[in-house]
Amino acid sequence: MAERLKLKAGAKVPFPERLYEGYELVGEDQMKANVSVDKIAEVMRDFIKTQKEPIFFFLELPPQHPELAGRNVELYGDEPNEVYYMDGARPDVAIGILDSVGTLLVNDGLAAFGYGNHINHDEIMFSKYNVTNVYSRDIWKYAALFEAHKIEKTERLVTAWETFSQDAPGSSTLYEYRGKTVYDIPKFFAKYGLYRAKR
Repeated sequence: MAERLKLKAGAKVPFPERLYEGYELVGEDQMKANVSVDKIAEVMRDFIKTQKEPIFFFLELPPQHPELAGRNVELYGDEPNEVYYMDGARPDVAIGILDSVGTLLVNDGLAAFGYGNHINHDEIMFSKYNVTNVYSRDIWKYAALFEAHKIEKTERLVTAWETFSQDAPGSSTLYEYRGKTVYDIPKFFAKYGLYRAKR
């Protein structure tokens, strides 16, 4: 039986009892999953370990407005997210990012992050409300990635987005850990090659 979804610290939903772990196939080249916060770092590590070629790390952050700190990301308007990349990373470097700032990445309610392969273009992304997407031209090989963590296949995945209404919305907030937030990550990793993409 599917396990109840454990949400990241920076996410609040009106009906958490409706959310369970699971994954489903979306089209021919995508899997969408609900992954609990206590499992996502290991799922990411296992994805990285399957990649033989140099990989890239990416981080998406909404524009930073101090007057709205801690409030729902939808309040930022239509400004595009800032996207940061680290290209050509070795697997140990990619895993090192999780080891050093993983607590911020997996718990923050505003950010999305993930890893991809430069050669085969496989990609994994963890985003708002614990929704995880994997993209691949050989997508079924990633069923084992989820099942190894007891995340089961389902024909109809219910994500948090599908439980929201105007009267019962979700909220996403900035997460702070030891005085740092995800907005400190680009500055810290700039010396290791993390750069902001052009809009």
